[in-house]
Amino acid sequence: MSQPALVPLDRPDVSPRPISPRLRTQLVYFTSPSGTSGVPHLKEDEYWFAAQEVATWLDDGVFHLVSPLDTANMTEVELTEEQEALLNWLKAQRVQHVRVVD
Repeated sequence: MSQPALVPLDRPDVSPRPISPRLRTQLVYFTSPSGTSGVPHLKEDEYWFAAQEVATWLDDGVFHLVSPLDTANMTEVELTEEQEALLNWLKAQRVQHVRVVD
């Protein structure tokens, strides 16, 4: 099995960033849904990370999850080192639109 990587679609001059299979499953925690204002139509395996949200998560050191069992409440989750490294890469490289490749 090959290692997944993020290929920047909005910054083709930036090299792909390898990620762990675990982090690949967590990308949905940070992506903006297709159809949201300012987010282009996303194809399969494409993700959009809004720059302002990335900056907020880095400043706060946490993100919020909604439980499928309790949609009325959100849980605050501290960023892992791996998640923080990804968000720092997105911010430093000014990347918002990526495709995951294996």
